[in-house]
Amino acid sequence: MKPFRAPLSLLLSAVWLFLFCPQVSARESGSPIRSLTVGSDPAGGVRATATLLFPAPPALVQSLLTDYHKWPELFEVRIRLAGVQERQGKVVTDLYIEHRLMPGERRLVCESEALPGGGLVTDLKSGDFKRYHRVWKLTSVNGGTQTEADFELVVEIETIVPDWLVALAMRRELEAHFRIVRDRVLERVQKGR
Repeated sequence: MKPFRAPLSLLLSAVWLFLFCPQVSARESGSPIRSLTVGSDPAGGVRATATLLFPAPPALVQSLLTDYHKWPELFEVRIRLAGVQERQGKVVTDLYIEHRLMPGERRLVCESEALPGGGLVTDLKSGDFKRYHRVWKLTSVNGGTQTEADFELVVEIETIVPDWLVALAMRRELEAHFRIVRDRVLERVQKGR
């Protein structure tokens, strides 16, 4: 029974944190989110889908998403970039992610490739994840002044933390991630003027 005390107390603390800490609504925060769905995936892990609107053309959003050396700046969780290698139009990133739900770092080695019509697809190569698949599809809207982004993420982590709790944490982290991406897009728009 002793080995289960730490994980149980960790889970109870995390549930308290996510259920009782104040939340900022997407409208109050100036979020680019038009829709966001996060839940357990039938095949295991968590699936998230979102539709977003960014105040810049797709080329600018694409340049931010493919600035691999700055990926850690786009998230609230602590991410350490161990390496970036480009090979034949594909980019392999080696990341170490710290998360409050799991002690230590989780390694994520993934390969990214730009989509022909605008966007990025990223897939798991190795690390401490069972599955990782992320897709950004970018479309020009409002006469080319804005970008509509369709986002999909499927993640399954090697952990004892239940998928429903990972989904709860992922929703908050994605909301923060999308706001940060929007802010970085706005910074690039202002620099371009």
